[in-house]
Amino acid sequence: MDWTRTIDAYCERTDAGLWSEPVNALTNLAFLIAASLMWRRSHGAGRVLAAMIFVIGIGSALFHTIATAWAATADTIPIIAFALLYIYLANRDFHGWPIWAAALGAATYIPFTALLTPVFESIPFIAISSFYWPLPLLIFVYAIWLRHDRALARNLAVGAAILCVSLIFRSLDQLLCARLPIGTHFIWHCLNAVMLAWMIETWTRANPRPDAPL
Repeated sequence: MDWTRTIDAYCERTDAGLWSEPVNALTNLAFLIAASLMWRRSHGAGRVLAAMIFVIGIGSALFHTIATAWAATADTIPIIAFALLYIYLANRDFHGWPIWAAALGAATYIPFTALLTPVFESIPFIAISSFYWPLPLLIFVYAIWLRHDRALARNLAVGAAILCVSLIFRSLDQLLCARLPIGTHFIWHCLNAVMLAWMIETWTRANPRPDAPL
């Protein structure tokens, strides 16, 4: 694999220049703001999640400026890491599972995504975001599973709904390119920052020991 090859994946990018995606690049500040806010509001594992939002913003900024294969990897891996850690914490703190079971349950997210990604790829409009769609589906499953705690279930459902709207804007980017040259990918950044911060807030509110370590 050529890690230095340039990737042109978004409407706003018109060449291989560093600032060919100014809006997409600058809206990653939303992640840094969300990370700073949740760092102040969180303790223990919540601060680890907040730090990961910061890393997500840096990785995404690299991809939308340098736009190479290695930068795309730096963009994707922190998102996966955040999802895995959050699922682990949800298993441990929402369900009360022991650490080994919580970790094993989180690891199943990988085959879960691998199995469902081809399904979403078969749906024309959302195919471009097929890799991400299993995540809001899983959050909705957790919301139903934890429906005995109405506040927690509602907050999880809100997070999943925000992510669904965010993914719709990610999918619209190329489709609206002729009418909207800057595309809609920047909205994905802004909504994702809100969604990730909300998910940390949801964990903090539902956790009797929000200062607990990992």
